[in-house]
Amino acid sequence: MIPEPSGPNGPVLGVLGGMGPQASAWFMMRLAALMPAATEQDHVPAVLWSDPRIPDRPAGRAGTGPDPWPWLLRGVQGLEQAGVGAIVMPCNTAHLWYERLCAATALPFLHIVHAVVDDLARKGVNHGRIGLLGTATTLSLGLYQRELEARGYDCLLLDEAEHARYCAPPIALVKANKEDEAFAPAAQALQILRDRGADAVVLGCTELPLALPPARRTELDAVISDSIDALALAAIAWHAGARV
Repeated sequence: MIPEPSGPNGPVLGVLGGMGPQASAWFMMRLAALMPAATEQDHVPAVLWSDPRIPDRPAGRAGTGPDPWPWLLRGVQGLEQAGVGAIVMPCNTAHLWYERLCAATALPFLHIVHAVVDDLARKGVNHGRIGLLGTATTLSLGLYQRELEARGYDCLLLDEAEHARYCAPPIALVKANKEDEAFAPAAQALQILRDRGADAVVLGCTELPLALPPARRTELDAVISDSIDALALAAIAWHAGARV
């Protein structure tokens, strides 16, 4: 562990990232932008482990590609060695390994779905129908549905053809550094869910907040829960409690 100089700003946040690198970098930007800070020293100290070599999570889960688990574990161990006080992981699909990761570390590990549920409540959406956008793997395995339905929400999804046409492409475009091209299909995916009666829409893949960036959300008639912003706010709340 690297010796830590004395200072007033509390423990360090560990960010297990690289899935993809744009999403991890955007998380760091939003962590700073959402922090109520008067000086740079007021911000959350953080270590970003951004390793885009981590194998594709949907393929790994389906058994059609390499297993990402050893790489995820290596990232957690690297963050432990850096001396962090808690870990966040700005990748929704990687949370399918969340329980194994928690079992591998004694550090607090903030869950992105729990952060989104808190964000919905913060936005005043305490019941109703929630539209979900994310990878096909995240949605088919019910990562969000289990938690939301346990809280009394109903979940709305695109059908398979709609997902393939409007949701999967913007995720791939962001990973290819083509964020501008990602807006139109992502906005169409969101609108389909709104037209079906969604009271709010969750951007449940961390590429989607880059496809539908905050500066353009005034063009969208929807309450949006952005999983990157929700996780950043959860990290800020952890830091505020940990530094007391």
